[in-house]
Amino acid sequence: MSELNPRQQNIADAVGQIIRQIGENPERDGLLKTPERVAKAYDFLTNGYAQDGEAVLRSAMFEEDYSEMVLVKDIEMYSLCEHHMLPFFGHVHIAYIPDGKIVGLSKLPRLVDVFARRLQVQERLTIEIRDCIQHTLRPHGVAVVVEARHLCMQMRGVSKQNSATTTSAFSGEFLNNHKTREEFISLIRK
Repeated sequence: MSELNPRQQNIADAVGQIIRQIGENPERDGLLKTPERVAKAYDFLTNGYAQDGEAVLRSAMFEEDYSEMVLVKDIEMYSLCEHHMLPFFGHVHIAYIPDGKIVGLSKLPRLVDVFARRLQVQERLTIEIRDCIQHTLRPHGVAVVVEARHLCMQMRGVSKQNSATTTSAFSGEFLNNHKTREEFISLIRK
């Protein structure tokens, strides 16, 4: 008897078909449970669709008279490229300058997961994180930098194993004030 919900079962059935189509036998011992495992893995890796980034931030938002940069850097990130459904992974650096509201620091990594656990492109991921913080906290500015390695580039296609991609998105003071942006860049490089 299967422990899968209907959506997971549909994914498992599709994975079984993929295994057959690539010339393998889904009934052999090593592959027998693979469709179920993949279905459960995709359920976890795409659970961001069932989450609301603003709700995550609002769950720990506080009034505070602090107006200097808040930076959380080196947040681990794992996502799936929407073009090949292969992983891309790396680090996210987030800073904001509060305007009367701060957020619990653990909520920023959770916010990264909300958007990373969807089929993604790195460029959209960067903007979604920035926009959610800007819209929810309404700070003086937000800065987001994502540094990632893409397995779709490393293990197929151009096969460039040492390539990395960096994307950035800024708003407010980080966009308009060169010194603020430079301070952020300097801090994430340390």
